[in-house]
Amino acid sequence: MVYELTDELVFPDPHLGDEDGLIAIGGDLSVDRLLLAYSNGIFPWYSFRHSPILWYCPLKRFVIYPDEIHVSHSMRTLLRKNIYEVTINEAFEEVIRNCSKLRIKEDGAWLGEEMIEAYIRLYEQEFAASVEVWEGERLVGGLYGVALGKCFFGESMFSLVPSASKIALIGLAKFLHENGGNMIDCQFETPHLKSMGGRYISYEEYMKNIKEEYE
Repeated sequence: MVYELTDELVFPDPHLGDEDGLIAIGGDLSVDRLLLAYSNGIFPWYSFRHSPILWYCPLKRFVIYPDEIHVSHSMRTLLRKNIYEVTINEAFEEVIRNCSKLRIKEDGAWLGEEMIEAYIRLYEQEFAASVEVWEGERLVGGLYGVALGKCFFGESMFSLVPSASKIALIGLAKFLHENGGNMIDCQFETPHLKSMGGRYISYEEYMKNIKEEYE
């Protein structure tokens, strides 16, 4: 069953949603609603331009644990060349706008101005973060997502050169591992993410990871 949201800040029980994880439609992208959503494993998704907001919460969660990130031999070789520099939170808006440009050309959720502004608001309140990959002074890749407690909820990534998004993900996992982070939520399985250590866990284990910060 899919619920239509009202102005009230509440979401239905994810166990009542569709098989694909769709639980609700409508609502808004206020900071408070987004924080409530992510703290329960729920994320917004636009299927196309001007569509209503769709809210998903799959009960099988595809995640990467920072200490389980898989770095292939070829990636290790590339990283040792020191061609690229990885930074955290130095160009959030530039990262999300690059992700938006790629989304226009490729299949996936519509990442329009409303979504961009919503995540910039989260970033300004320190609830979102970005990872940047630089080749000299040129931004060539990166990712962004929501950061709550010890968890990072990945939203989108981009590459303007081969493997830049992989470098960003490796950089994120390293940062989380060194700073007590316990989980990267990938939202959906892709061959790219599976090859780097992504695996499925139950919603119960997923929520245990989120709540660890508050225990």
